[in-house]
This record gives sequence, structure tokens and C-alpha cells, in this order.
Amino acid sequence: MDSFDENAVYNQAAEQTIDLGNRLTEHADDTDVWDVADGILAGAIQYWLYSREPCGDPRCTDCEPYSTAELRLAEMLRASEEMARESEYFHSPHDVMAGRA
Repeated sequence: MDSFDENAVYNQAAEQTIDLGNRLTEHADDTDVWDVADGILAGAIQYWLYSREPCGDPRCTDCEPYSTAELRLAEMLRASEEMARESEYFHSPHDVMAGRA
């Protein structure tokens, strides 16, 4: 990959995360997939927060949206909700109140 392709990096990170979850659960019958998913989410949150640490220059326009912990949290929650709603797994046929035809 000669030039930076943001979509390719995003997709590769997402695919490798899914692969990690599958590898952690495929050979252990007693592994709780919820525990694995929670651990992956905890690691993703830590990495996301680390990646959004302000540079230290109070006038930096790139860091302005992430200049406080509350601003970083708000942006992380906004991005998380958007990604969840776009997921093919957001709705389940087993959801309570799911329409049935």
C-alpha cells in the first residue's frame, strides 16, 4: 500500500479485532464471549483515549475537540453510537418488541 488509505486502515483494524475475538473463543468451550467482547471493548477504549490525548499546545486547533476529558468522552460516545447503529448486528430478530410478520 503505497499511499495512505484511511478506509483500508479502518477496515483492517476492525477485521483484525473481530478475528481476535473469534480466536479467543474458538478453542475454549467455557470461554464467555461476553467477557471476551468486554475485554476487547476495554482495550479499544483505552487505545482510542490514548490516540486523542491533546498535544499540549492550548492553541492547537487539531486537539481542540479533545482538549478535556469530557469532550473526549462525548466524542467517543458519539462515534460509538454511530458505529453501533451502522452495525449489521444492531438489530436482532430476538430483540424484545421486534416486529414479526
